[in-house]
Amino acid sequence: MKTKILSFVAIIAMTFATNAQRDLNSQPKPGPAPKVKLGKPEKFKLSNGLQVIMVENHKLPRVSASLSIDNKPYFEGNKAGVSGLLGGLLGNGTTSISKDDFNEKVDYLGANVGFSSSGAFASSLKKYFPEILGLMADGVKNPLFSKDEFDKEVERTLENLKNNEKNVTAIARRVESYLTYGKDHPFGEYTTPETIKNITLEDVKNNYNTYYRPNNAYLVVVGDINPRETKKLIKKLFSDWTKGTIPAYTMPKTTNPSKTEINFINMPNAVQSEIAVVNNVDLTLGDKDYYAGLLANNILGGGGTARLFMNLREDKGYTYGSYSRLSQSRYAGTFRATASVRNMVTDSAVVELQKEIKKIRFEKVSAEELKNAKAKYVGDFVMDVQKPRTVANYALNIARYNLPEDFYENYLENINSVTLEDLQNAAQKYFKGDKARIFITGKGIDVLTNLEKTTDYEIKYFDKKGNSTTKPEMNLPIPAGVTAASVVNNYFKVIGGKDKLDNIKSVFTVANGKVQGIDVVLTTKTASPNKTSTVVTGMGQTFMKNIFDGEKGYTEQQGRRFDFNEKQTEEAKSNRTPFEDEIYKSGKLDRIEAVDGSNAYVLKYNDLEVFYDVKTGYKVKTIKTVKTPRGDQQIPTNFSDYKEVNGVKFPHKIIQKMGPMELNFQVKEIKINEGVTDADFK
Repeated sequence: MKTKILSFVAIIAMTFATNAQRDLNSQPKPGPAPKVKLGKPEKFKLSNGLQVIMVENHKLPRVSASLSIDNKPYFEGNKAGVSGLLGGLLGNGTTSISKDDFNEKVDYLGANVGFSSSGAFASSLKKYFPEILGLMADGVKNPLFSKDEFDKEVERTLENLKNNEKNVTAIARRVESYLTYGKDHPFGEYTTPETIKNITLEDVKNNYNTYYRPNNAYLVVVGDINPRETKKLIKKLFSDWTKGTIPAYTMPKTTNPSKTEINFINMPNAVQSEIAVVNNVDLTLGDKDYYAGLLANNILGGGGTARLFMNLREDKGYTYGSYSRLSQSRYAGTFRATASVRNMVTDSAVVELQKEIKKIRFEKVSAEELKNAKAKYVGDFVMDVQKPRTVANYALNIARYNLPEDFYENYLENINSVTLEDLQNAAQKYFKGDKARIFITGKGIDVLTNLEKTTDYEIKYFDKKGNSTTKPEMNLPIPAGVTAASVVNNYFKVIGGKDKLDNIKSVFTVANGKVQGIDVVLTTKTASPNKTSTVVTGMGQTFMKNIFDGEKGYTEQQGRRFDFNEKQTEEAKSNRTPFEDEIYKSGKLDRIEAVDGSNAYVLKYNDLEVFYDVKTGYKVKTIKTVKTPRGDQQIPTNFSDYKEVNGVKFPHKIIQKMGPMELNFQVKEIKINEGVTDADFK
């Protein structure tokens, strides 16, 4: 299969990607903060401890109910994942109704009912709500834990864990939590195949009987209700839900390092680095400096006009976005400043993140920045309080955090009272730039050399499980006698042999895929020595054409034609189709590198890196470096699922990532020496 697909799919991605246009220079002038009067929810408590909050709103004939079980987080240890399995099993029928009948009834009524290990949710039209709430209550009180459904849930969980082992973002978040909170902390532990295999159906039942109790739960009902009738309904449905004794648990305290350090997790398959500057904070909703902390974070990294975004994206072009978040918690809060950046600018991105954190800590923000941040919060708050769900959530927070009843009525006044000094004090208190962990999950061979040169922080190395490890090998020795030509020749051998390949004069390929949720068909035709035709269709129209007839070529996108320039023409002429690997023999055998756990020879040819598996000989990956207005960008393409067609093996699965988009193509048809004519290249 031609690596030319790489550039074709890149064009597809660019064709479908759109950039929202915003005016970043105009800021609406804030007016005085409005006086907010929240609607008063009705509250009552059942004898089993269930606390109920009702918000009456007749704008739409709909009602929703949300059950929140407000248990303190607990450590699951060698059975980590048991609560997740519980959440997956809830809703699979009850002792009085089968799973299929339950789902059929919900669908018939056009409603929604869902369950998790920490609660449940239901919504429907007003006239169906009593029946839907009854179904939710039945699922909460009388779940059916069958061995068959348990085995299915275990299998799904194990499959998801397996898939995540190659997911750079998932590994980054896992190790980050493990090291930030500690291995014995509920927020730090993670589910593994081993802990899942330790769990039995009885463990799930015990978890439900122990923790899924009403005496530490809240039921919030919002919508077109008659409070008195709804109260009767809730008492009827939930009063017989048995309360229990929730086990006491002392949560370990979290700590920050004595000085800032880099925690590096090597992921050889990473095409960009996941960076997070993290420190623990002690911040709870309603604390005196809570409002100043919110505003400081908003200015630093709260959105598309904040400092981090404007620096790392708009000014430097390192990333699609950089943000920060200050998370309050009754148990363990954190501050996080994040960015996903190209490998080659990882060190520079770390420098800029730390620079912005240091700046907001030690230099007062401008009065204009503070005014704009306040205006944003006022606007968002006023918009939110018009929603009945917001009134209910505020009432829930007041109950959970034991806040004053007028907490949210005074919210805007507290926001507006924050001074420049308050904001700087909060930034110094909560943004621990000098006592933080800088997590970098990325490709060590591309990142570490520059990182060591640019930063003075100690670099500690961790594996994908969060265990301390050593610095990854920066390269592996290439065996004597192995050259670029021998690697390519071996590839030709394993896919069918050079003699068979020489007899192939044309290849016609059809692949199905998705681009931003749209089903597309990629039709590729190639003919020796260098003719190519690629057409992308979908939704009954042609999205893109890329044609080269051996002498000249063009790209056509959305009805607009662009002829190849001189450089593109020369590059197309130099290609050798249908198998252009022949030209890579003149490239450089650069190194051996791991790809998805297996070593691969890496050949460099112009702006392309080509990876051939050391053991199988198959071509498994290419990385094309393209120039963009924001700097060089690497576009990786993975090849797998080799299948034989007329004695020659072709990859039938092609996956490419371009920025945040992942393009998956499955080859459905390959024709050799048929279906291709000169007319295809006109």
